[in-house]
Amino acid sequence: MAMDRNAFHKLLAFGIERGVSDIHFEVGYPPHYRLHGELLGAIKVPPLAAHDTEAIARMILEDRGPAVDFARRFTELDVAYSLAQRGRFRASIFRQRGLVGVVMRLIPIQVPSLAQLALPAGVAELAEARRGLVVVTGATGSGTTTTLAAMVRHINETRHAHVVTIEDPIEFLHEPRKCMIIQREVGSDTESFPGAITTAMRQDPDVVVVGQIRDTQTAAACLQAAETGHLVLSALHTPDAVATVQHLLGGFAAEAMVAIRERLSACLAGIVSLRLVARKDGPGRVPAVEILRITGPIRDCLRAGRLSELPDLIRTGHASVTMQLFDQHLGELVNGGLISREAAIHASSNPEELARGLRLE
Repeated sequence: MAMDRNAFHKLLAFGIERGVSDIHFEVGYPPHYRLHGELLGAIKVPPLAAHDTEAIARMILEDRGPAVDFARRFTELDVAYSLAQRGRFRASIFRQRGLVGVVMRLIPIQVPSLAQLALPAGVAELAEARRGLVVVTGATGSGTTTTLAAMVRHINETRHAHVVTIEDPIEFLHEPRKCMIIQREVGSDTESFPGAITTAMRQDPDVVVVGQIRDTQTAAACLQAAETGHLVLSALHTPDAVATVQHLLGGFAAEAMVAIRERLSACLAGIVSLRLVARKDGPGRVPAVEILRITGPIRDCLRAGRLSELPDLIRTGHASVTMQLFDQHLGELVNGGLISREAAIHASSNPEELARGLRLE
């Protein structure tokens, strides 16, 4: 079929109807859909040609400034695309072997709640913080952006606040409920994350949401915003709490490390790390969640750089504070019949230790 807008929208609608997470358009392959973590080809659609993927890219980029010359080298592009009240997508347009490729991540029209995402109570408690830095982490596709949006929804439903989001691109659209919400897009509304965070401080915000901490300048701006009494929510593609702290510290100069550790220990409110695990009782996936909350001993560890002690402090703090290691939550999900032992061990940070623990129960 000719790749006109009608054909393109039919392929998108097919994905929306089946609840896929991603749609791939790449030369030499039919469109591929990711459903419940598995990548599946569209059997009845022929492989795409170069002019098909270029046509898709042009349709996505229409009305976004000067046309891109796909015959030349171009920078990877990340933009949002809407399908007439049915769904929104984050489109990544790129070049590989001289050809144009497009991957589209489906963004639901409605912002999900924390309960709908089956996230533990500790995530809502972090969203209810009045100040400090909260970082949501996980591999690409593990739900970090959706979790951030659900935390904003929770704030929007539970208190009066002024929320400024800085995103690249804007994905979920938030309707005002109890909150006033300003959503700014890097590239069209502002030039950069650090600049927009600095500007946000002059806009009387209670909450600042930074789509992703991509560099040291953005990390420094987030720290400064959290230090000045704001709640800052952001995301990182790191696997767990310890790796997140290492990443936040890693970009700063060695001679500034003592001061940065002191600042981070003072303003970090918590870390939420996500891994999606296949359900045992049917299709779909359930989130396994690691939560770090700041206590006196954890603050001391951050200040002193004793990061290897953090997992034990999270484990022992589980009984008194709503925090948990991945393996603690995985064990609960197994005992609740939601995931299999094999799936839990595969997702575990310490597979052998988790396997021993599950055998003893």
